[in-house]
Amino acid sequence: MAVKSLGVVMNGVTGRMGYRQHLVRSVLAINEQGGVELSDGSRVTLDPVLVGRNEEKLRDIATRHGLERWTTDLDAALGDAANVVYFDAQLTSVREESIVKAIDAGKHIYTEKPVSETVEGALTLAKQAKTAGVKNGVVHDKLFLPGLLKLRRLIDSGFFGRILSVRGEFGYWVFEGDWQEAQRPSWNYRAEDGGGIVVDMFCHWDYVLTNLFGRVEAVTAKAVTHIPERWDERGRRYDVTADDAAYAIFELAGGVIAQFNSSWAVRVHRDELLELQVDGTLGSAVAGLHHCVIQPRTATPRPTWNPDLADEQRYRDQWQEVPDNTPPQNGFKAQWEQFVRHVEEDAPHPYDFLAGARGVRLAQAGLQSSNDGGRVELPELTL
Repeated sequence: MAVKSLGVVMNGVTGRMGYRQHLVRSVLAINEQGGVELSDGSRVTLDPVLVGRNEEKLRDIATRHGLERWTTDLDAALGDAANVVYFDAQLTSVREESIVKAIDAGKHIYTEKPVSETVEGALTLAKQAKTAGVKNGVVHDKLFLPGLLKLRRLIDSGFFGRILSVRGEFGYWVFEGDWQEAQRPSWNYRAEDGGGIVVDMFCHWDYVLTNLFGRVEAVTAKAVTHIPERWDERGRRYDVTADDAAYAIFELAGGVIAQFNSSWAVRVHRDELLELQVDGTLGSAVAGLHHCVIQPRTATPRPTWNPDLADEQRYRDQWQEVPDNTPPQNGFKAQWEQFVRHVEEDAPHPYDFLAGARGVRLAQAGLQSSNDGGRVELPELTL
């Protein structure tokens, strides 16, 4: 069958996510497998042009992977008719301006989240893209994690009965940077640069909760800064101006209650860095990034509260592992393939700019709740 090449402008590939997850593990991996297969059996390979501000870094990446196209001139890349798709993995603070340029150039757009720093900005982009007739998508990678795919399978099978609640635990200890190098970039801890765990993670929690359990209708949250000072990539001390932990209650459509702890200042005592416990009338499950275990109603043990005696039950041993059944793949790559099919043959892709705007709104509502000390309702968001 025929093989078609699709030009992709990749802006921000010198950053960690843009390079590792999107260029290497997605775009280049897609080409290595022979492209994205379409419904008629034909294939689409991706021809990336690397865009960024640092010429030396771009040249190094291009040389390392045998790529010929790279530039520091975004306008020139957008002006090339061979480039059909624009992808953005820049800092959030500069993303909106570049996406507007891509819309004006008539490019289909796929972007990292959040799509904008504000709800108003995200909605404006959604309206502009709709008016221009360009297809658009926002990364929703966590839905493609093997553990959450198993959770989706359980939900679709009716395993839980009526779902009652969801409890999410996410995070790990990020070193301060003085005696051990931090695992996250310093801008994550500066609000003026778009940092903060609420801005970073609530966008994810919105699409995870909405697509698995129901739309988020209200939020009550507390955002805090546990570690007030850190050291940057050059070893310079700086004051932390963004939240590094958040504790939230999300009220979902249908009466499901979700509680999420998100923290870069927590030491891990769980099997994976992200875990969701889902409890229903007919069974419960605990899903992580890769694994998922279940306990049906018919196999639920009978715990008894007695603080005077040591509890000899091994509770973790009473759960059953959910099998993979389908080979796992990189979630970022899977969504790139989905977006390419959306561009080429109008295949479904519900994770558009409007979905991205909902994530931005939840983050803003979480910060508002924390600042005001109250519950924030979230009516349905439409264009």
